[in-house]
Amino acid sequence: MVKTISYQHTNSYEILNPIVDTTENIWVCFHGLGYLARFFKRYFTKLDPSKNAVIVLQAPSKYYLGDTFKHVGSSWLTRLDTDQEMKNNLNYIDAVMKEEQLHNDSRIVFMGYSQGVSIATRYLLHYNTPVKALVMHSGSIPNEFNELDGEKFRHLSDKNIHISGTKDEYVTAELIQRENKKIEMLFGTECELHRPDIKHEVDTDLLVDISNTL
Repeated sequence: MVKTISYQHTNSYEILNPIVDTTENIWVCFHGLGYLARFFKRYFTKLDPSKNAVIVLQAPSKYYLGDTFKHVGSSWLTRLDTDQEMKNNLNYIDAVMKEEQLHNDSRIVFMGYSQGVSIATRYLLHYNTPVKALVMHSGSIPNEFNELDGEKFRHLSDKNIHISGTKDEYVTAELIQRENKKIEMLFGTECELHRPDIKHEVDTDLLVDISNTL
């Protein structure tokens, strides 16, 4: 017999650049599998802090990396109890949005990297409020989305940006074909595509370029 129970959970998040009077973009960032927010925020240090506030959320499930038990990573969810884990993530993100008074702020940029893409896209659909941009970097869009979701996505973000490295070791021809279909279904022609010559890594220079065009 498996039973479930609800309880209060506490989690952290990182602020690299706070919101100031001159802030034009508020980046709400979701890191990839194996990362910690405290380290992932380094990828945004090139952004102009006077224009770009950066908030990096922390995945809830931490674990040791490798067999030396020295380094710690984290995960947003797994294929086990995915719906339940995603609901927990939504509650956490909602709490951060409330704490930082971000609801209905038109400057929000949701950015997901790797596993974080699935969290950023799912949260935007849950948030159901227009934002400035959705940046999807080197990650898969969830398979559960359908054409009705696509109609919603087209009205939820002023700018949709998809980044995939041409040397990404996790990308196959089959995956590219599958992701392209999802991009077309959800965003139609309203998606800015970037295909930098990189492996599965964050393109910090490209993020700077994007920040200057938002």
